[in-house]
This record gives sequence, C-alpha cells and structure tokens, in this order.
Amino acid sequence: MLHLSRKLRAFTLIELLVVIAIIAILIGLLLPAVQKVREAASRMRCSNNLKQLGVAIHNYASANSDKLPPAMYRAGNGTVGEFPFSGQNILTFLLPYIEQDALYKAGTTAGNGGPPFYQANTSNGVMRIQPIKTFQCPSDPTMTNGFGVNQVGSWAGSSYGGNFLVFGQSRVTTWGTSWEAQYTIANIPDGTSNTVGFTEKYAACGSSGSLWSIAGGDWGNVNWTPLFALQPWSGNWALTPLYQPNPWNTQCDNYRPSTAHTGSCQALMLDGSVRGVAASVSQTTWAIVIQPSDGLAIPSNW
Repeated sequence: MLHLSRKLRAFTLIELLVVIAIIAILIGLLLPAVQKVREAASRMRCSNNLKQLGVAIHNYASANSDKLPPAMYRAGNGTVGEFPFSGQNILTFLLPYIEQDALYKAGTTAGNGGPPFYQANTSNGVMRIQPIKTFQCPSDPTMTNGFGVNQVGSWAGSSYGGNFLVFGQSRVTTWGTSWEAQYTIANIPDGTSNTVGFTEKYAACGSSGSLWSIAGGDWGNVNWTPLFALQPWSGNWALTPLYQPNPWNTQCDNYRPSTAHTGSCQALMLDGSVRGVAASVSQTTWAIVIQPSDGLAIPSNW
C-alpha cells in the first residue's frame, strides 16, 4: 500500500502581519461603534433619570396642593412640614417620590433640635454619604460611585440641577421662605411644556459642585447646591449649558448646566418630557425657556 505524506505549511511572517493588520483594522472600525452604543445607553439612562424626576415633581405637587418643591429650605416655622433648621434642598424633598421614602423619614424625624438633614443617621451611615442612583448620570465624568470626584467618601453628589427660576425666587424679606417657588405646577405663566425644570449638571465643577443632600440656602451653601440659573447671585445665570467642559476643574461653571454628552444637554421640561438641547442653542433662546414667566415666544433654534 502506498502512503502519501503531506507536509504542513506554516504561516509566513508576512502572512501573520497581514492577518494582524486586518484584525487591527476591524477592531478600529468596531470600537467607535461600541462607544456609540455605550453612549446611547448612557444617554437613555440619563434621560430616564430626568423623567423620574419629572414624575416626582408632579407627584410632589399632587400631594402638596399643586405646590412645587422648594429650591432650598431652612425651616424656621415648620410651614413646609420639616422640623426647624433641618436645611434641605429640592432633591431631598423629592426622595419619597423616587422610592427613597426611608431616607426621607430618616432625615426628617430626628425631632426639634436634632441633627440637620444631611447629618441624620441611616442604616448605612449618615445621610450625606448615601449615593442615590436616580441622581447619577452614567456619562458624568466627574462622578465615581455616586460621589463627585472632589468629594469622594464625604458627600454623595448629583448629576442634575433644578432651575432656580422655577423652584425658587430672588431673596425676599422673610428669611425662611426666600427659596420657595412663587408658582404652582398648574399656574406657570409660560406653560409647563415651554419651561425647563431640570438639566444635567456635573457633580464636581471647579472647586465646588452639586451635592444632593446639602443644606438649604440660608446655611451659606449656594455653591454646592444642585441648582442652576441662580439669580441674582450669579451674574451668568442665563448662559447656555456647557458641553463636555474639559478639564472640569478649570473649564466648568457651577452656575450653569453641564453635560458629557456630545452636542446635546438633556433637559427636563415641566410637563415631564425630556429633550436634548443642542449646542447651537442661542443665549436668547435659553434665557426664554428657563424663565417661567417672560411671556416670549420660543425661537426656532429651540
């Protein structure tokens, strides 16, 4: 019987290099697609968080005679239902409406003379170190594990900020009410669909940022509040959002919205809808949509 032998031929060096080059090209083509998919998923999660905040605002209003949650509050007379000197902001008031009722109760049942809200004890430590998923945008480059990168382990942050022009008002004579909204959800002059309620806002921004449990405004913590358009404290209250400010510690402005998404900042309208605000939006248009009672028509670049 005749046996034929076959000699196996190995790849040459040139052939290996060609194969490696082809694989590298394919990976190079694939990575941008993967990054786009990840960014789309992050954008969707960010949008869903804002929608949850929108539902929470409406549920808060339904439970409080159509009132909007206050931008910040340092209770001096208990009119909002919190014990004196609790020191709260808009996000703490929304806790019961984003399935965080246990945290809310822990912060508001300490009794008169107890610790401020942010220092109240919870089952996992004090309030200020509790990360809240709904307050975290996965694209926020200044947040790590729920903390702003300049507050890791000290204060949990927020990737979103409320519109002070909606939820607060310029200082009035009564110190305990200067941060409450002057409108209800039902009587916003320009309409809920034409008024911005919340936007993205970096958790860490320069030497300050957004802390979800920071005390109310009369505690002197304006620079750390989860708010934007702080009039009249900020002279740049009407400036448009910042798009991917980099580096965050020098190019970010804590009084303005800021986003890590490419060319679009997510904004919650007071009717509960979420839309992307293009980087091409003019300052005039932005000033119109964040003011709840200017009565002006929204330009076409919105």
